[in-house]
Amino acid sequence: MGETSDIYLDSASTTQKPLAVIRAVHRYHTERTANAGRGTYPWATSLSRRLEQVREAMAGFIGAAPDEVVFTGGSTAGLNAVALSWGLTNLRDGDEILYSPRDHASNVYPWHHLRRLLGGFGREIRLVPYRVTALGEADVEDVAARVSERTRLITVGHLHHVFGALSTLEELRGRIDPQIALCFDCSQSGGHLPVRVQELDADFAVFSAHKMFGAPGTGVLYCRRRRHGELAPFLPGGNSAVSLGDSGLLGGSMPQLLEGGTHNLPGILALGAALEVLGELGLESIAEHNRALTQRLIAGLRAIAGVEFLPGPAHAPCETGYGIVSFTLAGISATDLGFVLSELGFLVRTGAHCVPADDVPMDEDSVRVSAHVYNTFDEIDRFTECVATIAEEVS
Repeated sequence: MGETSDIYLDSASTTQKPLAVIRAVHRYHTERTANAGRGTYPWATSLSRRLEQVREAMAGFIGAAPDEVVFTGGSTAGLNAVALSWGLTNLRDGDEILYSPRDHASNVYPWHHLRRLLGGFGREIRLVPYRVTALGEADVEDVAARVSERTRLITVGHLHHVFGALSTLEELRGRIDPQIALCFDCSQSGGHLPVRVQELDADFAVFSAHKMFGAPGTGVLYCRRRRHGELAPFLPGGNSAVSLGDSGLLGGSMPQLLEGGTHNLPGILALGAALEVLGELGLESIAEHNRALTQRLIAGLRAIAGVEFLPGPAHAPCETGYGIVSFTLAGISATDLGFVLSELGFLVRTGAHCVPADDVPMDEDSVRVSAHVYNTFDEIDRFTECVATIAEEVS
């Protein structure tokens, strides 16, 4: 994390970068910079091989096949790709998408944008909101009750970016039409705990490289092979697997079908380095460490008068947690509390945390603490002691 006295507790926004990741980006820019798939000389062909090696590594990381792994500009780009590549092509008048208004804006706005686009073509689709439980998880019973014969897609945040709660939709299996597409936003779970797309029964899943030790501007979209025939090009142009036919563009093979344009090569190479680091650390070990940090944080905050927890692991009947806890403190706004904490060297996120304000009351304004494997129990204890001191001063 570098030479600093600050304690970084905002890993849900972005993670700190291991030296191997920094070196991967630097090496690309200083040694044999070239483009992949654009030449037959050694620099270019070697880079093409390395890109595909990262694709294979990512496929192994999530339990997918390489042709199911699409490189994107990030999770937001991946979710928009699902909306525009799959949704525009497959949704018909009267079809429905189930979503949570309390998810990250990147898993809300693309569906609203899709509805507007389809409306311009005379196809009216419905966006059906479902509830979140007091634990911060998708309310599976509410989801099941809202599924209809016109439901075509259910989208969910795998690990909620504010509540730190895990939603797998596992309880829906056998209760809904298996042809309904399931989409998971794994921005917060990727790199924090083992994620296997087959276990999720996911049709689509997105990952954000910069939240799993990688560089910004890079992400991964998982597209289940059974959906490949339903996809249209997302960014037709150079490098995309399309051709011109009498009736327009003809789609080609995946994953190149959705990878038009020049790849973010240093970002993809950085992702490869990040996957190696995650493999060395072990996702089970990372998850256990984050769970222990979460419980230590909850115990420390629970003892402070005036602290109120948002939905999440603080309300769970068992010891759980994935490094994310959000709370408020009586007598001081979340914004002011975050400013005071930063002045004292604790870097946390405050505000509505990218939850769309149009759908959710602004009482979601809170302080979010998000730890990772590089945080320690001593840092958590010092943080809660600092909050306790502030609570005494504002009470």
